Order: sequence, then structure tokens, then C-alpha cells
Amino acid sequence: MSSADQNGDAETRPSGSGPVSAEPAGALAPFAQEPTETVVSEDTLVVRRSPKYVNFMIVGAVVGAVLALLLTVIFPRNAEFDPAQVFGFLLLGGIAIGVAVSCVVAIILDRIVGRSATTVVVDRLDANITRAFDKTDPGSDPQPSNENS
Repeated sequence: MSSADQNGDAETRPSGSGPVSAEPAGALAPFAQEPTETVVSEDTLVVRRSPKYVNFMIVGAVVGAVLALLLTVIFPRNAEFDPAQVFGFLLLGGIAIGVAVSCVVAIILDRIVGRSATTVVVDRLDANITRAFDKTDPGSDPQPSNENS
């Protein structure tokens, strides 16, 4: 629920309302700007959290690579295969299995977290900047000058 609905404010309200000065209106700067926000529309949205699958897949690949390295170092050497070959085979399998397991974990988390979706009311605001005085400075040139001509 927006703050305008809770407080019963009008459709147009100044943003960042601070202390009111006691100066008369004529004492304002010639180019004083007063930002306002206008509510254009209100919509109802469903907000839910979901895991980032790419991050899960990267973590799964790294865990699979580390496990392949550990398995290569921990187990005794094989007389038929070089340790680099064993590491390569385990690396291929470890990365594939790590990515697959991490995707399954992400899907399970998405199903669990997806149940707690909340509905919110959002306001689409249009920010307008209105000038207090539309007069231009009499000493300024209204057209840009070309220094090279």
C-alpha cells in the first residue's frame, strides 16, 4: 500500500517536503524549481523471490572440479592411466554432475521460496519540475553562439 493511500494525501504532492521558510514569495531565486510527483496509475503486482540459476550452476561446476581434484589426489595411482588422465576424466564427470545437482537444488529452492509470493500495490509516478519563474536572465543570450565563426 502506498504512503498516499495510508495517509490520505492528494494525488499531487511535493517530494521531500522540508521546513517552510518565512521569506516572502518575491525573495525566491529567479530559477527556483519545485519538483512534484503525480500518480499516473496504480497497479497490483505479485512479487516473489527466485534463485539465480547461473550462480548455482557456477558453484556446482566449481564444487565438481574441486571434488575431481581431491579424488585424483586421495586415491592411489593407477598403473594403466596417468594422473592427468584420471583428473581429466573425473573433471568431466564432476563438472557435469555438479551442475546437474546444483540445478536440482535451485529448482527445489525455487519451489519452496515461490510459495511465499506477496501481492503489492505500486504507484507509477510522473516527476514534473515546474519553474517558479519562467523569466530568463536579461543578460543571457537566448541563442547559442559559435566561437569559431
